Amino acid sequence: MMDPHTVSDQHSNKDGLMADFEAVIGLETHIQLNTVTKIFCSCKADSWEDPPNTNICPVCAGLPGVLPVLNEAAVYKGALLAAAMHAEVRLVSYFDRKNYFYPDLPKGYQISQFDLALGDGGYLDVTMPGGFVRRVNITKLHLEEDAGKTKYEGGKRLVDFNRCGVPLVEMVTEPDLRSADEAAQYLIRLRQLLRWMGVSEADMEKGHLRCDANVSIRTVGSTHLNTKTEIKNVNSIEAVRAAINMEIERQVSLVQAGGQVESWTLDWDETRQRLNKMRSKETEADYRYFREPDLLPLELTSEWRDAVIHNLPELPLERQLRFMTHYQLPEYDADILTADRPIADYYEAALTAYEGDPKVLSNWIMNEVLRMQNELGLSADALTLTPEYLAEVIRLVDAGTINAATGKALLMKVQQSGQAPQAIVIAEGLSQVSDDSALQSVIDAVLAAHLQEVESYRNGKEGLFGWFMGQVMRQTRGQADPAKTRELLQKALQEKR
Repeated sequence: MMDPHTVSDQHSNKDGLMADFEAVIGLETHIQLNTVTKIFCSCKADSWEDPPNTNICPVCAGLPGVLPVLNEAAVYKGALLAAAMHAEVRLVSYFDRKNYFYPDLPKGYQISQFDLALGDGGYLDVTMPGGFVRRVNITKLHLEEDAGKTKYEGGKRLVDFNRCGVPLVEMVTEPDLRSADEAAQYLIRLRQLLRWMGVSEADMEKGHLRCDANVSIRTVGSTHLNTKTEIKNVNSIEAVRAAINMEIERQVSLVQAGGQVESWTLDWDETRQRLNKMRSKETEADYRYFREPDLLPLELTSEWRDAVIHNLPELPLERQLRFMTHYQLPEYDADILTADRPIADYYEAALTAYEGDPKVLSNWIMNEVLRMQNELGLSADALTLTPEYLAEVIRLVDAGTINAATGKALLMKVQQSGQAPQAIVIAEGLSQVSDDSALQSVIDAVLAAHLQEVESYRNGKEGLFGWFMGQVMRQTRGQADPAKTRELLQKALQEKR
């Protein structure tokens, strides 16, 4: 039997091995809801930078005699996510005790939901590599509390209870994914949706979005589900991709050699980029679920549920398709502009103010605004360069008042000063030089100052033309009309032959 410790050292021909097999993958994601407080107590939910064991109380620390009180905000955000996933939001659901003993679980059980959870069914349509849409169905979508964290340090195992009681949605997919790339794409789109809905920060590094992968293989064409393994402790989408690929290859190699896959829980070692066996995989029976006696059933009114569904925004895939059909944007542009809800809103607000070609505006946002965002570390809705100011800059370029280079520089001037673009253009004298006589005098001066380069150009070194253009632009501080400058410069150089 092959040991998982050796998986990273295998270098077999994966394409050849996989010819007769296909992967069957399901994902379990734990999504931290971005509520202010924890799910059953008033401790703050976000303790990322807090010292260990400082953000706890008798309730989340599991002291005897305490009673949990359900956080309505967690229910609302969980229901909103369920609706966005096309799941039925149950009017009556129950909390259960999931019993297991682990150092980071102070009560000896976790309050979760089992057979009658908040969400029932659901799916997420994901555009996969290759352009087809995969419908990933949801088996379970329920609310629960998080456990704490353990770590090894100085030869000791340390426990931090700060995360105990943080509100989570656990979402389990059907085994609908067929490759590590598909699993990664599902997580990319899920993370996008979570941020779009405003229900989670979905930062995997901070544990806001955690993923376990259930992986098995089967012969191509078979409908039989084989023994699966579970991969845990992966903290990035790329790590999920790498770990799944490694486990698929291990299972195929094992079966090819006549072995059998065992139901293991595997730990992903990010530092060594390998899988380690943790334990035999638990089953639901091992957790001995029973109804939580300290919480009443969660009963929602149909009016409350309807209000949640009414508050659903236009979802990312729907908005992408609308950008393509209504604005005639290429799929590439529409995908980028809807990757983040603030930038999608920014684009449409700017388009309303611009009233011009949607593709022209798309180019400005993808090339200039997104670059500015990355440099400044700001989201689109935090920019001083408002959508209306961006539209004004583009209109100034379209009208020939300034050239494109000046327009691009003007964006940062607006961002830094908060002044209107037109006011900056007037105050700094940035208007485009388009008068023929003014441009001709600059061109004549440039040619007169560089007679040797002029002679080289006349003798066939036509690559110098761009250099001459640069000299004219430098003399005009970048304000020369590029089209007119090119026309006049070509004429001047030809006349002097």
